[in-house]
Amino acid sequence: MKIGAPKESARGEARVALTPDSAKHLQKLGHECLIETGAGLAAGFNDDTYRDAGVTVIESADALWRDAEVVIKVREPSESEAKQLREGQTLIAFFWPAQNEALLEACKAQGATVVAMDMVPRISRAQKMDALSSMANIAGYRAVIEAGNNFGRFFTGQVTAAGKVPPAKVLVIGAGVAGLAAIGTATSLGAVVRAFDVRPEVSEQIESMGAEFLFLDFEDSQDGSESGGYAAPSSPEFREKQLECFREQAPDVDIVITTALIPGKPAPKLWLEDMVAAMKPGSVIVDLAAEKGGNCDLTQPDERVVSDNGVVVIGYTDFPSRMATQASLLYATNIRHMLTDLTPEKDGVIHHDMDDDVIRGATVTHQGEITFPPPPPKVKAIGAAKPKKKEKEPTPEEKKAAELAEFKVQTKRQVSLLAIGGALMLLLGWVAPASFMQHFIVFVLACFIGFQVIWKVSHSLHTPLMAVTNAISGIIILGAILQIGSGSAVVSVLAGISVLIASINIVGGFLVTRRMLAMFQKS
Repeated sequence: MKIGAPKESARGEARVALTPDSAKHLQKLGHECLIETGAGLAAGFNDDTYRDAGVTVIESADALWRDAEVVIKVREPSESEAKQLREGQTLIAFFWPAQNEALLEACKAQGATVVAMDMVPRISRAQKMDALSSMANIAGYRAVIEAGNNFGRFFTGQVTAAGKVPPAKVLVIGAGVAGLAAIGTATSLGAVVRAFDVRPEVSEQIESMGAEFLFLDFEDSQDGSESGGYAAPSSPEFREKQLECFREQAPDVDIVITTALIPGKPAPKLWLEDMVAAMKPGSVIVDLAAEKGGNCDLTQPDERVVSDNGVVVIGYTDFPSRMATQASLLYATNIRHMLTDLTPEKDGVIHHDMDDDVIRGATVTHQGEITFPPPPPKVKAIGAAKPKKKEKEPTPEEKKAAELAEFKVQTKRQVSLLAIGGALMLLLGWVAPASFMQHFIVFVLACFIGFQVIWKVSHSLHTPLMAVTNAISGIIILGAILQIGSGSAVVSVLAGISVLIASINIVGGFLVTRRMLAMFQKS
C-alpha cells in the first residue's frame, strides 16, 4: 500500500511522521512510501535524503492525500485535511478524540479509519508504539535545558577562587515519563533535585535516579495506578496537603518543572500565585502542561512571562518540536511499529484486526462508525500497589539504644554457647577414656590452628577464593607428606594421591589467578 506523510500544517510544527530510516523498514513490509516535498526539511531531512531511501517525493499536499492509501501525520488533521479523507483510507496521527468531537464526526462522515497515536494503551506489548511517552521524554529533557537557559546560575555547585557557588535546587512535580526525564537531566547536570507525585510507588524510581521524593503525611494517600499508568485526580483533602508541601518548598527551590497532566482532562492547578510570589527573584518555572491550561496560575501558553517578583514562567507548548530531528526519529519509529502490527503478513496489505487490544484501543473511527472510547484492555497497564510508608530516621539516642540492645543479645548468645560447650565437654570427659580425650584435644586444636592458618593467608597474589583454596590444599599436602613414610602401603598410596591432587589444585589456582590479572593489564 502507499503510505504518505504530508507536510505539517500546524503553526510552528517542525516534526515529520516519516524519516528515511523508517521508510526503509516500511518498504520491507511491502509498502510504498510517499512524502510531500519539504515535509522533513525543518527536522533536518531534505528531499534528496528521502529519494536516496527510495521514497517518492510528491510536489503538492493535494496529490499526496489523493494518492496515499495510508496517511501518517504528527498533529491532528485540520478541517480542510479531514475533508480530503475518503472511504477506505487510513489516517495515523495524534488525534485527541475526547477534545475533537467535531473532527471525529467529520472523519466518520468521510468513511476513513483513524488510528490515534495518543490512544495507544499503556501495556507492555504496546510500549514500542507509545508515542506519548516518546514525546514526553523529549519534553522533560528540553524543559531542563530551557530552564538552564533562563536561569542565571550553574546547575552544579562549585568551589572556586572567586567564591563558592551553591548548586541549583530543582523541584519536579509529576514523575511520569516527562518528569523522570527531567529528573535524570537535572541530576546529571549536578542540581539538587526533589520530586513529588501522587503515586507512592514511583518513589523508588525517583530515589534510584538520585532525587529526593517528597512524602506527604497523609493517611489516605491514593494510588493512581488503575488509571492506565497516569495519576488519578486528587481528593480535596489530599490536594490541601499537597499545596501545603509546595508552599514549604517555594522559598527554597530555584527551578520548578511541572508535568502533571492526564490526557483528555484540564491541567490541575498545582503551583499557585502565592507560591510564585514566595520564590526568589531569578527563579524559573517550566510548565509542561501549558497546552491544557497549565499547572501554574501565571502560565501563558506559548509565552515566556516574568512575574512581579522576577520569576520567569515558561509556557511553551512545542518542546518536542524544538528538538525536531530527535522527535521525528522517535515518532517515526512508533508509527513504523504500529504499521508493522497492521501488516502481520509483511505483504504490503493492511489488516485492521479489531480483536487486537492495541489496534482496537488506538482506533477511533472505523468503517463509518465512531469506535471511541475503546473497551478497557484485557491486561492492565500497572497493577495497584499499596503505598509504602517512609521509615523515619532514628535519633542518636535511638541508635545508641539499638546498638546496646544488639550487644546484649550477642553477648548472651556467646555466653550460652560457651556454657553449653563446656557442659558437653565435661560430660564427655566424665564417660570417655583418657586416650580418647587426648586424641580429641589434638583434633580440636588442629581444627583451630588450621582455621587460623587458612584465613590468615594473604591474597595479594590471588583472588580471595583462590587464596583460601590454595591454603587448604597446602595443609592437605603437609598432612599427606607426614603419612607417606608410615608402615602401611595403603596409607602411603592414599597420601601420594592426596599430594598429587592438592598440587594440581595449587598450580591451577596460580594459573587462573595469572590469567585473571592479565585481563586488567595492557597488552
